[in-house]
Amino acid sequence: MLPDSVLSILKEMMEERIKGASWLAKRGAEAFLVLAREIDESLLEDAIRELKEEIVRVNPSMASLHNLVRFFPVTNDREKIIARAEEFLRRIEEAKRELASIGAQLIDPGDVVITHSLSSAVLEIFKLAKIRGKEFKVILTESAPDYEGLKLAEELESLGIDFEIITDSQIGLFCKRATLALVGADMVTKDGYVVNKAGTYLLALACHENGVPFYVAAETYKFHPSQKAEDVELLERPLRRGEFEVRNVLFDVTPWRFIRGIITELGIIVPPRDLQ
Repeated sequence: MLPDSVLSILKEMMEERIKGASWLAKRGAEAFLVLAREIDESLLEDAIRELKEEIVRVNPSMASLHNLVRFFPVTNDREKIIARAEEFLRRIEEAKRELASIGAQLIDPGDVVITHSLSSAVLEIFKLAKIRGKEFKVILTESAPDYEGLKLAEELESLGIDFEIITDSQIGLFCKRATLALVGADMVTKDGYVVNKAGTYLLALACHENGVPFYVAAETYKFHPSQKAEDVELLERPLRRGEFEVRNVLFDVTPWRFIRGIITELGIIVPPRDLQ
């Protein structure tokens, strides 16, 4: 039985609608940290097994959660689990900084960057590009039905970055005005496909049609070591509009052939060549 403090973190992870894979991975690592500090060492092995199962169940579409649980051994050694959790949290921050530094180089002064949903990696790229003195504009979708795009708009406004918000259905129309597309990822499959907020695939298609380079920002802990595109379980959440039930699959899968490159903390890779 997991302690109430750990169950509280899992509940927070399950209920979160806006923050993405990086935040969930961070909270998951913090759950292991809390578990190791609070539970009796004689019970730790069984508790770790249970926590691993519960974390993956939060969102099977996110490779960051799969890689998080693989990072932790099943052991009764409290200090080993604490050390692993602290290392994972450190790696998350280091990866974010390195990825932003690489990604910011892609943005030129005067660029118009189109994005979809709210990605912490993409936001870090925007922040650093602004710090480096680049003036650019962001076109962002409102990202219904949870409207993550509005949270991104708040962040951009606080940074003094020019932006305009569009409805999701206008992706094809406004893509023609962009010089660059930049999105995040919840998973990069072993065969180079990108799992991200539903609508990402449509943006990739629009970019392909209009000759707009389409890049994905994804730390390497979002790369699934074994799962291929055909195996991905896409999470669906109940949604009602008035008296009607609406299909609400949260993610879609973008084929690698529409992706110019995937920005990671190790550099920009070209799927699937660099994934072999």
